[in-house]
Amino acid sequence: MSTVHATCVSIDGIGVLLRAPSGGGKSDLALRLIDEGAALVSDDYTHIEIQDGRVLASAPSTIRGMMEVRGLGLVRLPCSSDSAVGLIVDLVEPSAIERMPEPETALIDGAGAIRLPVIRVAPFEVSAAAKIRLAVRRCRESGS
Repeated sequence: MSTVHATCVSIDGIGVLLRAPSGGGKSDLALRLIDEGAALVSDDYTHIEIQDGRVLASAPSTIRGMMEVRGLGLVRLPCSSDSAVGLIVDLVEPSAIERMPEPETALIDGAGAIRLPVIRVAPFEVSAAAKIRLAVRRCRESGS
């Protein structure tokens, strides 16, 4: 098991790993996704491990069910104990996003290696949550 600096939510049973440096919008975007029906898995730090050919994400026990909401502090939320990750979202500045990007993947190492699809999203754009939901739908349709 390893720990990554990322927030994870589950959307319709698919884990979405939001990666960004501190202050990069992980919790803000996760909160918007949760407000629209996603489930919190882990905020800011996420354990990942490869198990039975899947990448599983879970929260460290010390922060399970907790989310840092800027302006409110630590908030307790309902959460999933773990989720199979199906999508990685790198949170970047709008200028770092191509209009028509080629498909991209990230290699997750562990007891085996698994490639997961990666997209780039500007976290503070109004459409950010909708883009992630659309990408999750595409993952489901492609069987990724």
